[in-house]
Amino acid sequence: MKTTIEKRLLEALHVKQTLSRDHELMSRLEKTAQICIAALKAGGKVLFCGNGGSAADAQHLAAELSGRYLVDRKPLFAEALHVNSSFMTAVANDYSYGEVYARLLEAMGRRGDVLFAISTSGNSSNILQACEKARSLGMHVVGMTGAKGGELASMVDIALQMPTDDTPRIQEAHILVGHIICELIEQAFV
Repeated sequence: MKTTIEKRLLEALHVKQTLSRDHELMSRLEKTAQICIAALKAGGKVLFCGNGGSAADAQHLAAELSGRYLVDRKPLFAEALHVNSSFMTAVANDYSYGEVYARLLEAMGRRGDVLFAISTSGNSSNILQACEKARSLGMHVVGMTGAKGGELASMVDIALQMPTDDTPRIQEAHILVGHIICELIEQAFV
């Protein structure tokens, strides 16, 4: 057991050390925060989508913005698109699971809003369809994925690719960079 624990901690540390030296990624994080700040100041929304653990990350990051992250401030319009389970199951049943996020974006998304599309592989069909819909609506699209990026990396305005192909390490890094983005956004509203 101790070998596994030490191995996983060292893997996580390696990913974070790699992130800390990636100045291009740091520039993309700053640009992401600036896009979100502009959208929110213009009365827009920051929306998130993902599947499984990425859906949990989407909900977590949306809550940091709509509630609070580090300091008390006004709530910001941020939402994870999967939180309405009746909508999700109805669309998956009546249309297809691939359309669940795209259909909701058609109803909620507006020009200038921001979509965070989270997929560790970068190849989840419903996430890719959401990106296509968001782009057609004039939304900004930020992709959070792994090192390879999948199709997602080429479909977004800003690709935040974590320096690993290991799903748990990708998800841990997504929360880290997501928290950094939330802090940068929050600083503009206090």
